[in-house]
Amino acid sequence: MLIDRHVLVVVSAALLMLLAQGAPAGNTGVLGEAEFAKLHSLKTEEAPAARGVVVDLADGSKAYLTLPEQWQPGGTAVLVIHEWWGLNSHIKHWADRFTASGRAALAVDLYGGKVAATREEAGAAMRAVDQAKAVKTLLAGHAFLSDDARVKASKRASIGWCFGGGMSLQLALHAPDLDAAVMYYGKPVTDAAELKKIKAPLLGVFGERDKAFPPALIEQFKGGLREAGVAGEVLLFPADHAFANPSGGNYDAVQAAAAWTKVQAFLESKLPVAK
Repeated sequence: MLIDRHVLVVVSAALLMLLAQGAPAGNTGVLGEAEFAKLHSLKTEEAPAARGVVVDLADGSKAYLTLPEQWQPGGTAVLVIHEWWGLNSHIKHWADRFTASGRAALAVDLYGGKVAATREEAGAAMRAVDQAKAVKTLLAGHAFLSDDARVKASKRASIGWCFGGGMSLQLALHAPDLDAAVMYYGKPVTDAAELKKIKAPLLGVFGERDKAFPPALIEQFKGGLREAGVAGEVLLFPADHAFANPSGGNYDAVQAAAAWTKVQAFLESKLPVAK
């Protein structure tokens, strides 16, 4: 037991040293894939039936488009980016939820049609993602929201969770005409020179007890954003990783609701819906 404690102290010290040196986080943050996988679970219950349609994007990928009942082209829209599980029924339901606020939503698929049912499948799918190709898909979805006759969005935002949270940040880095970006507990970028590419206001949502993206790393992220002059805010909630995922075992209804209130207010300030 004494040896175990000593090893834990050494590992913790090494981790803090890496963070202090600005070591970049991978998709699994400061954890290995096995430890990252332990932070996730997926309930067996299906989400409510999807209300939208599958559409084709210019890069050859497919996406899920959902529109409010009283939708008129020219309103505001949100690009929705899935967790490490893929574009499953729960993400489609998240997209449908945005229509209640009067916004169109497009959920992209960065896994090429694959949907994970186990942690092992999710890890394999996430490892297989080609970053450059994924960014092309994000940009294709972003363009679809403004170009497609059904949408013709006047303003566009992005939002993603976990793997998708990091990809929401990537879209902000590659789309200077993005109007707002929301990232839930995803891979941060700490290099201020890189972050200077962001033109969109940013809202980051993280958990104080997140072992993958701990507060020390998030402070580096916040510092990089400040140095880069990026407008926005990064919030920490007293919760674990994946706390806002209602289909997962770490779901915290109270903190998820608190975060969702902040997200809705942020989107309304950047992408107001015509009354």
